Amino acid sequence: MNAPTSLQDWIAAVDARSTRVAIIGLGYVGLPLALLFSEAGFKVTGFDIDEKKVNALNEGRSYIHRIEAAQIDAARSTGFTATTDFAALKACDAILICVPTPLVGGPGEAHTPDMSFVTSTVEAIAPHTRPGHLIVLESTTWPGTTTELVVPTLERLGPTLVHRNEGPGPRVQGAENSSSSGPLALDPEPSLFVAFSPEREDPGNTITPRRAIPKVIGGISAVAAQAAAALYGTIFDRTVIVSSTEAAEMTKLLENIYRGVNIALVNELKQLCLAMGIDIWEVIDAASTKPFGFAPFYPGPGIGGHCIPVDPFYLSWRARHFNQPTRFIELAGEVNEAMPAFVVRTIERALERDGKKLSEAKVLLLGIAYKRDVDDLRESPALTIFSLLEDAGAEVAYNDPFFPTVGRGRKYKLETASTPLEQAPEFDCVVLVTDHSAYDIPALVAASKLFVDTRNATRGLTAENIVRC
Repeated sequence: MNAPTSLQDWIAAVDARSTRVAIIGLGYVGLPLALLFSEAGFKVTGFDIDEKKVNALNEGRSYIHRIEAAQIDAARSTGFTATTDFAALKACDAILICVPTPLVGGPGEAHTPDMSFVTSTVEAIAPHTRPGHLIVLESTTWPGTTTELVVPTLERLGPTLVHRNEGPGPRVQGAENSSSSGPLALDPEPSLFVAFSPEREDPGNTITPRRAIPKVIGGISAVAAQAAAALYGTIFDRTVIVSSTEAAEMTKLLENIYRGVNIALVNELKQLCLAMGIDIWEVIDAASTKPFGFAPFYPGPGIGGHCIPVDPFYLSWRARHFNQPTRFIELAGEVNEAMPAFVVRTIERALERDGKKLSEAKVLLLGIAYKRDVDDLRESPALTIFSLLEDAGAEVAYNDPFFPTVGRGRKYKLETASTPLEQAPEFDCVVLVTDHSAYDIPALVAASKLFVDTRNATRGLTAENIVRC
């Protein structure tokens, strides 16, 4: 597509499916997004620095459990390709960045945002940009990233300036889909169009279609926001344009902080209820009958995934730049991060009641993934529990139908294989960490000497060897 001269030209190209889409980062966010655009009729090029992923996709293979090889083949039949060569960006019109934004530090450390993936990606993109490119960051990050990191890097290393609003005041509010509100020029001078639109992936969710999740968009300029809305409006039922990239960045953080704080609340209440002999799950169910003012959240062995364990700390880190305390957010993070240690203490006490020391025990963890029925290890509490048990001297193994083996990650080095469930009777303690639907809980309870349940999967079962935590 030649560089458009008006928003209407851009929308016309999007409607004609002549806009070529680049997705950078082909993980749990980028690959599903690439498939959505392919299904909508766009020619999509995926970019990743991992040659194994690129080769797998070009051979029609999937490396994500919930994405079938047939979906990859269908995308390839409409022109989808993957590459490690960023020079191919010149042939694309929209560049969507879906790279990780983890934390540098772990529990008890500084929790500093690791922006290296975003920085290196934008640096790699910049030399290949051209007038008319739409560049959208989807990676969750601190408010101000797009304006303070992405835009300056593009302008410092690239040949083209970024289009900005000409006047003060809010940009666009509450627009839906590809709204065209008049003949807005893209720019009298050739320029780049930059926006932020946070991903809202929910791994393992088989109920809500991806396109039914509204897409929030904030632009560096009003036209950039509307251009992005026109593109995203082809694959999402609703787009919501907010007044700035900062507002869009903060929206994503609020969503995940809301969840993190409420999960911390029920995790803390779970420990109190256990001490008081009260079933927290029964209490949550009863409270959920209230038709207003209450939304249920559920306790567990800790929090995992790419959002809730990470995103709140992006905001608390950013808040320090404004000398603003975020005590509530930080306290919630502390409560959630302490849950794996609580699980290990429960295991230790349960073993002691059976006359066994933790340092001499064999422990089998059921589920190493962070969430039920997903093949995702990111920030999984099971990894922390595994490490804490080993540190205590226990002999630890795991079983997970989604992970035949687990090797090395940013914060772990297990280098071990999944243990068959048939070996459960050989262990002093079996701990349900992730309640995959493939697990036959009654059978596993019957086969175990001691069964520690962190997910309420044994609800309704009565057995002396069950310990709920």
